[in-house]
Amino acid sequence: MKIYKTTKGILIGHENVFYLIQTDWDSFINNDNIYKETLVLIKGLTPITDAADLLKNELLAPIGAQEIWAAGVTYMRSKSARMEESKGAGGGSFYNRVYDADRPELFFKSVASRVAGPGQKVRIRKDSNWNVPEPELTLMISASGKIIGYTIGNDMSSRDIEGQNPLYLPQAKTYDWSAAIGPCIYIPEFPIQENALIEIEIIRNNAQVFSGDVRIDQIRRKFTDLVEFLFRETSFQAGCLLMTGTGIVPPNDFTLHVGDEIKIRIENIGELVNIVE
Repeated sequence: MKIYKTTKGILIGHENVFYLIQTDWDSFINNDNIYKETLVLIKGLTPITDAADLLKNELLAPIGAQEIWAAGVTYMRSKSARMEESKGAGGGSFYNRVYDADRPELFFKSVASRVAGPGQKVRIRKDSNWNVPEPELTLMISASGKIIGYTIGNDMSSRDIEGQNPLYLPQAKTYDWSAAIGPCIYIPEFPIQENALIEIEIIRNNAQVFSGDVRIDQIRRKFTDLVEFLFRETSFQAGCLLMTGTGIVPPNDFTLHVGDEIKIRIENIGELVNIVE
């Protein structure tokens, strides 16, 4: 099933579409048994007929009091890109080490007030000349540390800033509208298929300027291991979202432009579209 956050309430897509009026997002989504309990809930609801309009015009980023965190260097392509961009600063070996280490790279990405939803604008830093989107499967995790769902994430990144010095990572990753998620939280009965495909397409002046894809089974780390490290000494009362890293990195001569349209698709979840501002 798919859980959508809209300006008018929560939509549940499961064979039909159902509408929950005045339901608190955080209380609803932070539920270890959300799949089974929601199936019971919608048995007493009447399907709505205006779902298409709501999904087209009223969608919000599926986040409330949750924080977004992110994992880095989880795919081979990400490791090689990070090593290449930072070799001049002497930081290339750091990424090789973290790729093979037991402890993953985890960093804070955003709170809800700085997150873009479907159709909304993402930003590139004005003090950066090399910016890319990073399409990532994103985990929805309950307060207890259970993975309860999935969404699409865009981890906007300033590669030149991070490449100058690995200590500049927060500035390269965390700023206004540097994260986008959506269009929904996908709540399956069983974990997402390991061979699910992540795709990205970037459109500029009505022409495709970059595309790529990767299957999530190319990730080096288990999702449960990433969550375990994240929750070791940090609590999340409303649950949290965790971007799991990217296996798609544009070539070094590519950078985003204002006005670019970024389309990210993940099987079973849907498509997240954002415009660069």
